[in-house]
Amino acid sequence: MKMNSPRRIRNNRAKWLLGFFLTVMVILIGRLAYVQIFDHARYVALAKNEVEKNEELYSPRGTIYDRNGNQLAISVMVKSLYCDPATLNKQKNINKIEMAEILSPILNISEEELLKKFSQEGRFVWIKRLMEPEEALKVEELLKSKDWERFLGFREESKRYYPNGRLLANVIGFVGVDDKALDGLELYLGDILKRSKEANSVRMRIDAKGNPIMESALTPYKSKGENSVYLTIDQTIQFYAERALDRAMTKTKAQGGIIIVMDPKTGEILALGNRPTYDPNHFEKAVEKDFKNKAITDIYEPGSTFKPIIAAAALDAGTYSTETVWHDPGKIWASGHAIRNWDDGAYGDVKLVDIIKYSINTGFAHIGLLTGGKTLTEYALKFGFGKPTGIELPGEGAGILFNPDDMRDIDVATMSIGQSIAVTPLQMLQAYSALANGGQMVKPHILRTVNNPDGSVNKVYETEYVGNPVSKKVADEVKDMMEKEVSEGGGINARVPGYHMGGKTGTAQKIDPVKGGYLENEYIASFCGFGPTEDPRAICLVVLDNPRGVYYGGQVAAPVFKETMGQIMRYMGIPAMEEKRISSAGAGGYNNDNLPALPGKDQKAFLLPNFYGWSIREVGEWLYKAGLGFQPDGNGSADSQSPGAGETVQRGDNIRVHFSDS
Repeated sequence: MKMNSPRRIRNNRAKWLLGFFLTVMVILIGRLAYVQIFDHARYVALAKNEVEKNEELYSPRGTIYDRNGNQLAISVMVKSLYCDPATLNKQKNINKIEMAEILSPILNISEEELLKKFSQEGRFVWIKRLMEPEEALKVEELLKSKDWERFLGFREESKRYYPNGRLLANVIGFVGVDDKALDGLELYLGDILKRSKEANSVRMRIDAKGNPIMESALTPYKSKGENSVYLTIDQTIQFYAERALDRAMTKTKAQGGIIIVMDPKTGEILALGNRPTYDPNHFEKAVEKDFKNKAITDIYEPGSTFKPIIAAAALDAGTYSTETVWHDPGKIWASGHAIRNWDDGAYGDVKLVDIIKYSINTGFAHIGLLTGGKTLTEYALKFGFGKPTGIELPGEGAGILFNPDDMRDIDVATMSIGQSIAVTPLQMLQAYSALANGGQMVKPHILRTVNNPDGSVNKVYETEYVGNPVSKKVADEVKDMMEKEVSEGGGINARVPGYHMGGKTGTAQKIDPVKGGYLENEYIASFCGFGPTEDPRAICLVVLDNPRGVYYGGQVAAPVFKETMGQIMRYMGIPAMEEKRISSAGAGGYNNDNLPALPGKDQKAFLLPNFYGWSIREVGEWLYKAGLGFQPDGNGSADSQSPGAGETVQRGDNIRVHFSDS
């Protein structure tokens, strides 16, 4: 047998290897040519996708201001902590368990969760976003002292901050942990306050597995700037309103409360408060009921606050007049049901002003039956009931009205006293604007302007008139009767010294939403009014949900109106009646017979007038002109004096007057 020589074996092996390498080279060159020629575009795109990726950051939103430029919601830059797990896991001298033990109490994250993040694959993972400044400072010190800066770092992101805490919280809403607006104006204005997502992202390099590389996350796209929004809200009036509501909540132990203030001429909402409420800076501590803007979403039976609407409808329809005299028997029947007065009394011969002033249920049931359910419903719709007002806030309710074709006499009678129908608080304000504004009704709105990033005005929200439900003559007649309600009737606790106010009290049983009918011993107390009646500048609605103890609107809601409107009148610089009369009288003294005249120059002894409700300046000016000394005590309006009203004093006597804000 012939054997191959060693040389032949080596030559064959070399030829085989050469052939193998040539084959591999041909395959590689062919594959490269195919990629370059036929699959070039796909691989370019794939390579780009592998190299770069956008990571969305918590981004700045535009500022929300009140009408005077006070900041209500702003974006502030805070630190977010991230980690490079791949680099961390290469550090043989770093104990991840010890790291987690140190960071856990600072970040308020469990050690298990931190270890899970530290052990992830890849080069980038968020540890905690939107850190509080103090915790970020502690971590920053640790990074330096422990030499952790190689694998832990900070990225600046935007966090929403509300400088006034609870003030206006249910209106503004809040931005959640995922940078999503979840309620209120933050939600409604989402696309306006935050225009571009791309402007609020960071471009990062990623590895072959798609994991972000930490070092590349250092240069975010710069924000192009966001729009800002100015509200109709006046921060000072908002404070007055919420403070008065808080005092009422404490005093009455009510389950909830609402207060709204609106300009009747423009429809601008000047204040809107809810209780319960929350601090949007710490929204995670609140419960679901705290977030609700009940002034917008909730419906309730208005009770007697609806009676001026019925009066206006009857007068405008011509089914009743201000001079009509009706004899109240104390009880009126409708569909076999008796309608009685709140005090079970009978008022005898009464005119419409008396029926309003004393809130006579039988009188309004009588007026309603004369007018008819169809006509009353038509006017209710004209006044804006039964449909949302269209204010720039989410979740607005529509209310409930009868179908006039299905109304029985008892339905007409109960509607006429504000029962068996449901309204929203905002609808009541809109309807009252027609009575305060000569029959012209305005749409409520809370946005004033949207401004561009450079401060220029992008959009103006104009006053919108939404009809004339009644004539000016009828509106003025009802307004005058509502003034009598405050000065002489059930709304006497709403009187604001020095100003004419008009309004109406309301007390209604709460509806049982589960079983229907009414809840036992649970009531809605309310007051809605405006002033000064000569030229109304503000409408104010107060609603208290289920006050404990005394529950009548005239006793628990009217005082809230009084406190709020008194402060608003002074804040707006509207002079009280005494101030007007003093300024018009000049040095010669008062020229109005309704006010105490100054004593004559030769008169040494005279009677001291009653200073109750006067301001310090008013009392001081009168006493100075009368030649009397003045010893004021306290601030606000006069509530007591010594010597007392009607006592004889002589020129030169000192008069002590105490003043208070209550």
